[in-house]
Amino acid sequence: MTEAKISPADGYAGDVTPQQAWQWVQAGQAVLVDVRSDAEREWVGYVPGAAAVAWKQWPGMAMNADFDAQMRAAVPEGARAVLLCRSGVRSIAAARRATELGITAYNILEGFEGDADAQSQRGKKGGWRFHGLPWKQG
Repeated sequence: MTEAKISPADGYAGDVTPQQAWQWVQAGQAVLVDVRSDAEREWVGYVPGAAAVAWKQWPGMAMNADFDAQMRAAVPEGARAVLLCRSGVRSIAAARRATELGITAYNILEGFEGDADAQSQRGKKGGWRFHGLPWKQG
C-alpha cells in the first residue's frame, strides 16, 4: 500500500484526495466506484474502468434499491473501495453504507466536478476533472 494522507472520518475509512485515489487504483490497491447517477455519468462524464454503482438515481434521486448487492459485486472481499460522486457529499453516505456492508470504503474529496464557484459553475474549484485525472464524456 502506498503512503497516503487519509483524513479521518466518522463511519467509514476516511477521505482521500482524487490524486491519492487514482494512485491506489493504478497500483491495484483499490476499486474506484462511481456512485453518481447513470444520467450524471452519461451527460457529465465518467472515469473509464470505474464500477458504476449509483447511490441515488435520476429522475427524483431515489435510493438505488440494489446498492448493497451492486457494491458487493463491484468490490472483491477484502479489497478497499474509493467512492466518487459529483462533489464528495453523496459519496460520504455511500461510504458509510459500504462500511456497514464490511467494505473498507473511502470518500474521494472534491468529487468528479468539485464545488460550485461564484457563478454556480462546477469544474473550476477542484474535482477529479480539474486535477487532470482520466475521464471521458459521451
